[in-house]
Amino acid sequence: MSFDLVFFGGTGDLTWRKLMPALFQAFRHGKLPPGGRILAVARDERSDDEYRAFIKERFVEVESAKRPSDEEFDRFAQLLHYRRMDLSKPEHYAGLKQWIDDRDAHTVVLYLATAPYLFPVICEQLGAAGLNGPNVRVVLEKPLGHDLESAQQINRVVRSVFAESQAFRIDHYLGKPSVQNLMALRFGNALFEPLWRRESIANIQITLAEELGVGTRGDFYDQTGALRDMIQNHALQLLTMIAMEPPSTSDADAIRDEKLKVLKSLRPFTPELVARDAVRGQYRAGSIAGKPAPGYLDEQKVPPGSTIETFVALRTEVQNWRWAGVPFYLRTGKRLAERLAQIVVNFRPVPHPIFPGSARANKLVINLQPEDGLELHLLATKGSGQGELLAPVKLDLDFDKAFPTERVGAYERLLLDAIAGRLNLFVRSDEQEQAWRWVEPILHGWKQDPNGPRPYAAGTWGPPASSAMVARDGCTWDEEQ
Repeated sequence: MSFDLVFFGGTGDLTWRKLMPALFQAFRHGKLPPGGRILAVARDERSDDEYRAFIKERFVEVESAKRPSDEEFDRFAQLLHYRRMDLSKPEHYAGLKQWIDDRDAHTVVLYLATAPYLFPVICEQLGAAGLNGPNVRVVLEKPLGHDLESAQQINRVVRSVFAESQAFRIDHYLGKPSVQNLMALRFGNALFEPLWRRESIANIQITLAEELGVGTRGDFYDQTGALRDMIQNHALQLLTMIAMEPPSTSDADAIRDEKLKVLKSLRPFTPELVARDAVRGQYRAGSIAGKPAPGYLDEQKVPPGSTIETFVALRTEVQNWRWAGVPFYLRTGKRLAERLAQIVVNFRPVPHPIFPGSARANKLVINLQPEDGLELHLLATKGSGQGELLAPVKLDLDFDKAFPTERVGAYERLLLDAIAGRLNLFVRSDEQEQAWRWVEPILHGWKQDPNGPRPYAAGTWGPPASSAMVARDGCTWDEEQ
């Protein structure tokens, strides 16, 4: 199956830092369909060879195991091409169409790795140039909009040019192997589904934590914040996969229909709930791994006195029969104690304990990063004459050890799915808009709050109010247990 893959924003950070290394891994693994071309478009003037040299230089920053040898890169580079484009000029889109039509590839994937405000103008120009035929797919990188209104505006333009089946709204968390295994865990095994409900589960925690600060992206981050950057997309997508009902088939729309039902069932935030169940914070100077770390206001390009949040903790509920009364806790932040992405399912304790220690509940931990795997925490006797005393033990499934062959990374998987036309791991427009609809009352509440975000020291787990929020339910965050 021949394909043309076009990157708008072909010299930007996302393209050379994430997308090109992912494509190289697909090439190295022999997974790229034969007869492919990869075209980068950007404003500056370069030849194909100059662009190939540019990408080769950037591969130095990729982890060593994923760097190509000179011979490997030379073979991969034969797929790479470059074209100068001014995204506002119709004649440049006509030239791009001619370049694509000259070969008439089976599939054309147009990846918009640009700032979101450019999405409407690019899509309108693509439509005017006739670059929206049935063999064309458009990939939209997050963040898709700044709020509900801007997201709806972008989606209106996209839908006016492309059919919904041609639009691939990417959320790279959905490409992670552990997230895919979450579907297999729930719907491919009989073990957990009978327990996957309010009668057996006490609470569910989703944590997306980073050690890094905002680096040199202070100006961008200050217009975004943690709620828009991580909760509206990544965290809510994970929540839907945890809480969704079993779909009737593995078809993309059957899965996305069930995810949408979860988003519509989330308890809406009122001003009172924002004050009680939404904690925001901003990091101050501290230390990470024994090294001093600056505060957010001291980072590059951050406006003085900024009140943007770098930490969010939320409590919500899914208001349906399966989950009624079960708290879902979402947490994300920068400059936290460690880099960690995980889902913790805390089960209820046994109803009548007969062993010392048996009041401690079981839990299932789904690790997404830095390594992905599953941990099932149980209780067992310690032995050595203490047969009645129970102690915690865990069954640990390390996916890298269980599947020792090279595993497919998130962007690699999603790029291959876009080329193949598989929509299962991409977000539909109504999902994305419903997520914004749920988040907006929090944004509005914080905008009217004169107190601003709560401070927390870099290297900690966020402001104390986050722990106090879950403590009201008699719970603790996983690292505090």
